[in-house]
Amino acid sequence: MKKYFNLFDLSQKVDYKTEVLSGLTVALALIPEAVAFALIAGVDPLVGLYAAFMMGFVTSILGGRPGMISGATGAVAVVLVALAQSPDHGVEYIFATVILAGIIQMAAGFLKLGKLMRLVPHPVIFGFVNGLAIIIFMSQLTEFQTSDGSWLTGESLYLFGGLVLLTMLIIWGLPKLTKVIPSSLVAILAIFGIVMAFGFDTKTVGDLASIEGGFPPFHIPSVPFTLETFWLILPYSAIMAGVGLIESLLTLNIIDEITETRGRGNKEAVAQGIANVLSGFFSGMGGCAMIGQSLINISSGARARLSGIFASIMLLVFIMFGASWIEQLPMAALTGLMIMVAIGTFEWASLKTLNKMPKSDIFVMVLVTLVTAVLHNLALAVIVGVIIAALVFAWDNAKRIRARKRIDEDGIKHYEIYGPLFFGSVSVFNEKFDVLNDPGEVIIDFAESRVVDMSAIEALNKITERYHKVGKKVHLQHLSKDCRALLQNADAIIDVNVVEDPKYKMAVDIIR
Repeated sequence: MKKYFNLFDLSQKVDYKTEVLSGLTVALALIPEAVAFALIAGVDPLVGLYAAFMMGFVTSILGGRPGMISGATGAVAVVLVALAQSPDHGVEYIFATVILAGIIQMAAGFLKLGKLMRLVPHPVIFGFVNGLAIIIFMSQLTEFQTSDGSWLTGESLYLFGGLVLLTMLIIWGLPKLTKVIPSSLVAILAIFGIVMAFGFDTKTVGDLASIEGGFPPFHIPSVPFTLETFWLILPYSAIMAGVGLIESLLTLNIIDEITETRGRGNKEAVAQGIANVLSGFFSGMGGCAMIGQSLINISSGARARLSGIFASIMLLVFIMFGASWIEQLPMAALTGLMIMVAIGTFEWASLKTLNKMPKSDIFVMVLVTLVTAVLHNLALAVIVGVIIAALVFAWDNAKRIRARKRIDEDGIKHYEIYGPLFFGSVSVFNEKFDVLNDPGEVIIDFAESRVVDMSAIEALNKITERYHKVGKKVHLQHLSKDCRALLQNADAIIDVNVVEDPKYKMAVDIIR
């Protein structure tokens, strides 16, 4: 019962000042992103802000990775665009979609599907992270544009660019002097003070949209509760659930590596599901873990749940009471912060090891990076990467099957098989045997091999049939228990002669 109800590790030492200041920094950085993602999805900015609050608050309490930040994300927004823009559906269907996606995520967590992330190879993670870094960086370039899409020029460009560079300089340089206060927060406040003191005319958060609102209202989606509605929203919900879990669990793995600790993937999946369900009922667009905000939080020194809880609460406070002040925050400060996040997110070590990595790993990493950065489809990028990595692995193992041949004193020929027998190695396996020239009895020894799948079973069946046609006997020896179980399950399909290994008894002299 302890693992279900012990939400907080009371034995963990918490630096309250660091957690609170990190949370405040994250809250300030969350606002423009939540607004931007809401606009991408084609919904009211408050829908994105409510989602950021609900996702962040719930996952910070119930999630499997302390210090990780969740909120409205671009990956989820892209999935919901088509539904939001449909004249026959709209935002109410988005709320219903988010609720159903949450239920799917909860089911995935209860079924312990989070362990499947172990199958994601490192090159895929490198490519995913590098692609996200590029996306974060490229998304900030739009801040150098005016509302009509034209690029800033002249004094406006110099002012905005100068403030961005100053922000980056503070974030980079302040930790070298002191780490008492998170450099990101100092940078935001410093740029805000400079703009206010000198009266600079530059882009602010309020130029995106108004963030003023109240507490998220409880709201049952106004959609027909019919089977037709269910089938309509199910594809969107399934994609959203998949994208959200992939991004969340990969972010969890990245934070694990940075902090040298271990999060709980299945617990995080359940928490993401609960958060999305509540987000849908409280007028939010849903979301998942945010790698950018999570890295801001972790880089600021936060390691406990308090930072995420405080960030979400402060976000709600800003919405309800501090909108007029927050709307005056210069976008240059937040842009500089996110560019530094992008620089910190990129796995520069992957470039240093390019000459040491296998060519297949380099190909997978580059491909995942390109798919992530160009298509902005994070789930597709990971799936493509895993499939290609699996095919490369299968190809490499297919070439490793070998057979050592010998004839014993009884004239029986032995084939000692090395390497796994599966669909990829079947053709090479069949080439190892000289059926016509072999003696009347043959033993195929699997002490150093393993029968993996149905293709392997079929290969064994065919090789025994080939020997049987020419009047020769073939035995399979040293099969492991799981291999024998696999063959027994296929008894109705094939007929394979398995010789039991002899069991020798030792005579013991009893000395009295």
